Amino acid sequence: MSRTSRKNSWAPWRRAAVTGGAGFLGSHLCESLLHSGVEVDCVDNLLSGSRRNIAHLAGRPGFRFVECDVCAPGCADALTGPYDLVLHFACCASPVDYLRLPLETLDAGSLGTRALLAVAERDGARFLLASTSEVYGDPLVHPQPEDYWGNVNPIGPRSVYDESKRFAEALVSAHVRARGADAGIVRLFNTYGPRMRAHDGRVVPTFICQALAGKPLTVAGDGSQTRSLCYVDDTVDGILLVAASGAAHPVNIGGTDEVAVADIARRVLELTGSSSSVEFIERPTDDPQRRRPDTRLARELLGWAPQVPWEEGIKQTIAYFAAAQTAQAAQTAHAAQKSPQPLPQN
Repeated sequence: MSRTSRKNSWAPWRRAAVTGGAGFLGSHLCESLLHSGVEVDCVDNLLSGSRRNIAHLAGRPGFRFVECDVCAPGCADALTGPYDLVLHFACCASPVDYLRLPLETLDAGSLGTRALLAVAERDGARFLLASTSEVYGDPLVHPQPEDYWGNVNPIGPRSVYDESKRFAEALVSAHVRARGADAGIVRLFNTYGPRMRAHDGRVVPTFICQALAGKPLTVAGDGSQTRSLCYVDDTVDGILLVAASGAAHPVNIGGTDEVAVADIARRVLELTGSSSSVEFIERPTDDPQRRRPDTRLARELLGWAPQVPWEEGIKQTIAYFAAAQTAQAAQTAHAAQKSPQPLPQN
């Protein structure tokens, strides 16, 4: 399913800033907003994002790429606006990134959120924070409703991501209460789809790339832990509905089909036709055992529910990675042909 097939012409904004706009989810947001007639400033320091994700948007009327770090003092000055929507999605959201860049992850949730709230306040814009299911930690309540406070280890290796988002939520909520900010929070669960990075540590791209390469699929623990996958098109629609709603309280956006990680691995093997084996490895510290959102609020407030079955979404994602793998192989072969050949030996 392509983003251009969605009907988002109702979008009430003229100009938006999307931080983290060259990332997986941010690039889809930029594309959807442009398709709806909204001018977009895509803001990214390319720490975990990529120009490849937005290459197809370059040159489109209303699109501007601003390369800067939202935590740097001068970045806000480069966001000239005026905006009527600010989407703060800049963050190291994958385990590979936030474990490698712990301080940058904390800064994005604290300094970055504060800076973007100031930009939104300057222009009288609606502000929306991308938060995460990780604020619930390894939950003791299932499924997780928005009023659940969570079970989070504040000093573990994952805490840099979990607590950066929890602090960001507190900062947004304080701005709403103390300054009357038009600001909201969307808590995202296990989004997947095209433009994910092959080796970012998340379950779907990891399994798909291992299967396509004929390598063992590495399942953490015994694979009984669950995830609730949500295809990127559905997530983007939910995000923009939350933004348009004016809600100040957090709203869960995520899939309602809870699937065991081992079952995801088996289904990826079936859909790719791979003969790879499954290898069980040590489970990461503080890895949540169960993960499924309570999405009643999204249904009642927004009329939102995911439309893409997770297996259909996985087929789309497999096709993306297979095409990328083919293109990479062709590029490598072309480079080898252009390499100087050794002179014959006498």
